[in-house]
Amino acid sequence: MYSRLAHAAAYETPLINYPDEAWAQVNDQWMQLTGSNGTVFTGQGIRVEIKTNADAKAVYVQAPGIALQGVRLVWKYDTAGYTKVLGDHWERSYGDLGWKAPDADAKHPWYALLHDDRQTACFGVKTGAASICWWSVKQGSLALTMNTLSGGVGVQLGKRTLHAADIVTTLSTANENPYATATRFCKIMCAAPRLPKQPVYGINDWYVVYGNNSAKSIREQTAFMAQLMPVSDNKPFSVIDDGWEQPDDFAKSNEKFPDMHASANEIKSLGMRPGLWTRPLIARLTDKPSLLAPTIKGRNDAKQPILDPTVPETIERVKHNMQVYREWGYEMVKHDYSTWDIFGKWGMQMTDNFTVPGWKFYDQSKTNAEIIGHLYRSIREAAGDMYIIGCNTLSHLSAGLFELNRTGDDTSGKEWARTRKMGVNTLGFRLPHHNTFYAADGDCVGLTKDVPWEKNKQWLQLLAESGAPLFVSAELGILDAEKKAALQTAFAQAAKVQPTGEPLDWMTSQWPSKWRLNNREVSFNWD
Repeated sequence: MYSRLAHAAAYETPLINYPDEAWAQVNDQWMQLTGSNGTVFTGQGIRVEIKTNADAKAVYVQAPGIALQGVRLVWKYDTAGYTKVLGDHWERSYGDLGWKAPDADAKHPWYALLHDDRQTACFGVKTGAASICWWSVKQGSLALTMNTLSGGVGVQLGKRTLHAADIVTTLSTANENPYATATRFCKIMCAAPRLPKQPVYGINDWYVVYGNNSAKSIREQTAFMAQLMPVSDNKPFSVIDDGWEQPDDFAKSNEKFPDMHASANEIKSLGMRPGLWTRPLIARLTDKPSLLAPTIKGRNDAKQPILDPTVPETIERVKHNMQVYREWGYEMVKHDYSTWDIFGKWGMQMTDNFTVPGWKFYDQSKTNAEIIGHLYRSIREAAGDMYIIGCNTLSHLSAGLFELNRTGDDTSGKEWARTRKMGVNTLGFRLPHHNTFYAADGDCVGLTKDVPWEKNKQWLQLLAESGAPLFVSAELGILDAEKKAALQTAFAQAAKVQPTGEPLDWMTSQWPSKWRLNNREVSFNWD
């Protein structure tokens, strides 16, 4: 391992060596660049330079007059001894994370952890990169691909230099288990997370009504659940999910919510903090075509046109909507669907490519990562002191900007199998992100008559004692004395700072059932 990592006295973390090869993708073809010392590679007008910047190797790319689709760096590296590999996901996870046998064809988004039963080697890029990155672990080599598409075509950098990524690495220390190494590595990848001032918990109405909500239903939910909340200086949130807005205008409410400011004040009067769901890139049906992103597969619903995030007017509208929510009095905003609205694909569908090839945004001079980063920073700026939850957002680009991130696909108020698949998996494999990237939200407990209580009470306990955010969607009519007592206990735990939970069997189970919670071992039965 150390033959491939160079320790320098000035750095606390090891630095990866300069790569042995560099490649560039143009016109769907990969071509090898030439370089003698590993720091500069050139060819066909493309220049890739690797510099040592503090604790990272920084990658800088120039490609004037070229539509550049990507850059790949390759290190000759003996990977034969590694038996398990763990990567991340592009955005939310889909019940598919886990330590897996090395697969030369697998893409490991953002980082790759390699384990050989004795120690763990970590390779990744710092959060906030200007390219979308993944690692490949092949026989005798390790590769980092930095995707530089703009929409569905190569980026036109012109005369500017793209700071594509900062490569970081570490190796497990003596007696450090893989979970602790992964958590420590997340701190290396994200030096400055933006975190909530106190643990976040509360209620969300989605998994009870699935959008069939109203100001009246929110008032009733909040009033009832407020009785189960702890007496604390850390007040819970009541989040109004999808269903409040005009179909094509997220700055206006519909007839079910006659006064959003009044609804926020009602929630506050009941002892909770108001939160709101939104979809930032939905266009109005009357918007001029120049504001819209091109129609592609997955983004072709005429009733839901999508705004082009590279058009300045789009960013101004997104910022305006966030300012409206602040004026209404909301203290947290959950924004959703932006990855789907940009690419026309969910993360689990991004196996061969991120989007349909061949289409362009209004501005082709920025990479997709830069376009998304600008959108996120604009939301952050306009939000002011409101908390932001990213949902369907690129995890590595959310870190450092949003206080919370929904780290997995939807759980359910209708079927336990979905909660088990999505919720338990994302909590098991993305808790290393908790309080290192953001507060890692594993999604709600859908507490309804359709989901067995003996399963839901375990999911409730795990969330409540994990240290991560806890949100509950509760069907009020089924809350008997036992369920109320369990909720009271869970909310009281979630309101306090706790050690982050640790999945003890995550190396062998995709849905960990053995956990260390508050310094004790707890077993769950998810089947």
